[in-house]
Amino acid sequence: MSAELMTLRSPLGILTVAADAGVLRGIRFSSTDFGRRPAAPALQSLADRLRAYFNGDLRALDTISVDPEGTPFQREVWRALQQIPAGRTCSYAELARAIGRPDAVRAVGAANGANPIPIVIPCHRVIGANGRLVGYGGGLERKRWLLAHEGVRLAAHC
Repeated sequence: MSAELMTLRSPLGILTVAADAGVLRGIRFSSTDFGRRPAAPALQSLADRLRAYFNGDLRALDTISVDPEGTPFQREVWRALQQIPAGRTCSYAELARAIGRPDAVRAVGAANGANPIPIVIPCHRVIGANGRLVGYGGGLERKRWLLAHEGVRLAAHC
């Protein structure tokens, strides 16, 4: 894979976006900004859709083509994550049941944590069975922001 990289400033900080032939391969929360150099048209289109999402168009990410690298199990979990609509959450146990593996809650959690394309593959929409925020590679404050941005009302104890 020969991915093109760009950085994007967002309400969550700087994002490094990697794509190959217009297919999103990764998003990382970053502290490095590559600056304002011209982006390839495919990357610019991805950036435009990410900006639209951050500006309130919660469906702007729905048509982004993704191809994360992972095991078959991880990819199955990530496909299931993409079925959780903006504004909704589910627990790890619910996600495990959704993929037909109700006993694989820990494995589902590990796959969720290994998601290379946060935000677009919405791992932030998975919360603890008790309704609490748990685990997010970008930090719980970013997870809280994303859920609030999507209209999720969290319990006071979250």
